[in-house]
Amino acid sequence: MFEFFTDHGKRAVTAAQDEAIALGHDFIGTEHLLLGLLTAEGGTAAGVLRGQDVDLARARQETVRVLEAAGVVASGGRPAADALSSIGIDVAEIRRRADASFGPGAFQFPRPAYTPEARKALENTLGEARALGRDRFGTAHVLLGLLTVPGGHALEVLAALRVDPADLRETVLAQAAREEL
Repeated sequence: MFEFFTDHGKRAVTAAQDEAIALGHDFIGTEHLLLGLLTAEGGTAAGVLRGQDVDLARARQETVRVLEAAGVVASGGRPAADALSSIGIDVAEIRRRADASFGPGAFQFPRPAYTPEARKALENTLGEARALGRDRFGTAHVLLGLLTVPGGHALEVLAALRVDPADLRETVLAQAAREEL
């Protein structure tokens, strides 16, 4: 499915993983996808979100707050590394060797998995793009997909930032229509 994303869409999804890792989370949720959209410079979603006074720093802050309120701790993947350590695998040594061989940051463990809500948002991205007559998915479609998942933390983050999802959807659709011209 990744091959159907535009370059901006790919950058946003990849940035979501980077955001999850930077925040010490071993999962990628809708909230991380939202953060990824904000980092995808030049993407429709970033522009629309900024137009709604959503900036990356505040969105990160609210993401941390929302997740902490939900009891989600930033473990940095420590439980997985501890499990491997218990059977004699030294993740730190693997990381050191990978960095020496391939460059710093080449080895990331654990690789965050998508939450069911984030997977649903990405699946819904396809439907949103197709509804707009698109074969490729851009950041606008990812944002529209996010807005369809009621159980995702992205909607809580947006609510904390005083963004109405219905208004945001209309703004994204209007912007997408202007970009068609």
